[in-house]
Amino acid sequence: MTTIAVIGAGQMGAGIAQVAAARGNAVLLADIDLATAEKARAGIEKGLGKLVAKEKIAGADAEATLARITPVADYAAFADAEFVIEAATEREEVKRAIFQKAGAVLAADAILASNTSSIPITRMAAHAPDAARFIGLHFFNPVPLMPLIEVIPGLATSEDTTRRTRAFAQSLGKQVVTSQDEPGFIVNRILLPMINEAVFVLGQGTAGIADIDAAARLGLNHPMGPLQLADFIGLDTCLEIVRVLHSSTGDSKYRPAPLLVKYVEAGWLGRKSGCGFYDYAGEEPVPTR
Repeated sequence: MTTIAVIGAGQMGAGIAQVAAARGNAVLLADIDLATAEKARAGIEKGLGKLVAKEKIAGADAEATLARITPVADYAAFADAEFVIEAATEREEVKRAIFQKAGAVLAADAILASNTSSIPITRMAAHAPDAARFIGLHFFNPVPLMPLIEVIPGLATSEDTTRRTRAFAQSLGKQVVTSQDEPGFIVNRILLPMINEAVFVLGQGTAGIADIDAAARLGLNHPMGPLQLADFIGLDTCLEIVRVLHSSTGDSKYRPAPLLVKYVEAGWLGRKSGCGFYDYAGEEPVPTR
């Protein structure tokens, strides 16, 4: 049984832990304290219970998955992990601090991977214990449902690290694509400018929320409109990614839409805060404007 460590027990980290455990890996789940990690495990248990109730998975499989997830209070237990996956907030200074702490206990042949959605891997690798064993491993939300993983080697990432990481990602039952270490990688390099432009369209009064999203769903054959998708991702996360694209490239086409900044400053972050471009207080989301 392979041991996987996940740092960050939020929505993404919990999803990574669940998928890894469901595939037979022992998972160590850490966050700022043990209580937070234990709360995440309880959330995973609740989600698995719903899947059992809907007969999506067997009860025995849910129990086995949960039994493989161990909340931990610190990084000392990571010494036996083959992969250590950082899934913290999309802020580089936070990630750098995690890499330095995790690096102190990283096994000699273990791989340290970041679930970053936009921050350059080569730049972050400078703060890892061994740049050759550092790589980007970008999952998509919700992790148990989304079939894709982006693998992003940095300039110093070894071929062996890339090979092992791709094999691990495929072992989770995911489709794997490899991206060069460029701002936003593949998906977010395409997606976030679209979301950001949709917010410009809204802010400039070209159309309302419902019409923008309907136009994308029906005219582009997208399953979800860009503003609804932004709410699902989290408007703060969208803003962080757009800012990374803007600062990394220096290209004005990536400048954040002022209305996106305003929503984040107001605490309207989307589904997780109960309000974003849509209000989620009722049974069905309602456009806020």
